[in-house]
Parts: sequence; structure tokens; C-alpha cells
Amino acid sequence: MTATLSPWPPPLETVNEHGPSDVLLLCEHASNFVPPEYDGLGLPPSELQRHIAWDIGAAEVTRRLAKLLDAPAFLGTCSRLLIDLNRPLHVASSIVTRSEATDIPGNSSLTPQERARRAERVFEPFHRAVELHLAAREKARRRTLIVAIHSFTPTYEGISRPWHAGIIYDKGKALAETTLERLRAGDDSLVVEGNVPYSVTPEDYYGLLVYGDNIGNPAILVEIRQDLVAQAEQQQAWAQRLAAALKGIPA
Repeated sequence: MTATLSPWPPPLETVNEHGPSDVLLLCEHASNFVPPEYDGLGLPPSELQRHIAWDIGAAEVTRRLAKLLDAPAFLGTCSRLLIDLNRPLHVASSIVTRSEATDIPGNSSLTPQERARRAERVFEPFHRAVELHLAAREKARRRTLIVAIHSFTPTYEGISRPWHAGIIYDKGKALAETTLERLRAGDDSLVVEGNVPYSVTPEDYYGLLVYGDNIGNPAILVEIRQDLVAQAEQQQAWAQRLAAALKGIPA
């Protein structure tokens, strides 16, 4: 008997959708799942456990933070290698053929039809759900603070990254500075800075810009070093830190 391939997952995981918090959580790189029909995009399973496939620890921090803040959260359910929820569809990094030093065989020579299929099944329904949620908040005249949760590697191209976390922002400077101040006040041993290890560019940031800066919602993206959120107790600790920093942010 031929085994039946597992179906595609729902295009997003929604947590606490009706939570009353001002904070709206996004976790675009929550999952490393690749539908079986893609045969791991030509990569061995070990490669799909790396940062190239997802943001390690980010999903569980997001789920725990949603509970602590009583905030809604939207999480991706497929690997960023299939299509990246945090990149505009028209840029090359939307579907990468090479990530860091790793070629992605299953993404080479894609037809326009396959690109459109991935967008239709993964990217568009995720963002449509976020848009509908934001529209409902606006209709109810609810304040919205966009907070995206990501994680980064301790080293990149052989260079060590000393930060425990970074707060990425552009127009959301006030929200970023308040969050940084509160994180430092809660633990003066933390090495946290603004716009490290990345900074905002239109090609690399979708949610922060589209749901934040571009429509006037204060927005930040939290980057936590992956070795600090690899275990459940670490994930809980960071969720608690972030909850303390984000609760009651003044208007």
C-alpha cells in the first residue's frame, strides 16, 4: 500500500485571537515544516533544523508571551525556505535559492506557476488573516502595537554576535526605546541594543512595515539569540522578560 502524504498544514496558527491586549504578536518564522511533496526541498533533515529553515525558539516564546499579555498572535506554519512570510513577494529573498552558505535545490529554476502556488497557499492567507484582524481592531478603535518575535544565530559567517537580543525598528523608535529601557531595568546583565544584528530595509521586513510603520501603528521586531531560547525554561524566561517590558506601554 502506498503511504499517503501528509496534507499541507493550515496557513497560519492563531493564538488567543480575541485577546484584549494592545500588543499584536507576529511570528513569521515559527515553523520549519516543508510539505512532503517537496522532499525537504532537496535538503537532508539536519539542514531543516538550522536557522536557514526557521527561527529556533521563536514560536514558543510567542505562544507563551501571548498568554502572559493576553494578546493575539499569528504564527507561520511552513518553513521560510518554502516562502518567506517576512519578505515582499517581488524580492529575491522571498524564495531563496541559497541561504547563508547552503544551496536550496528545491528552489532552483522555479516556474512562475510554482511561485504563485506557494504565495497562494502560504503567504496570502497568512497576511489576509492579519489584515482582517487589524481591520476589526480599527473598527473597534483599538490601539495596536505590532511586536514580531524572531531569533538570530550566535555567530554569522564566523563572527560572534555578543548581544542577547536586539530590538529592530524604524518609525517605532519610542516603542523600541521604552522596550529596551524596561529590559535593561529588569536585568542589568542583558546586552540588548537597537537595530542589532539587523536594521530595517524594505526588502527584508514585511510585517513591521506593512502593519506598523506604513499605517501608523508603533512597531518593533524582537530578535533573541537562539542559544538563549533553545530550551523550554529559557523560552519561558524570555516571554516573562518581554511581557514585563511590553505591559502598559504608554500611548
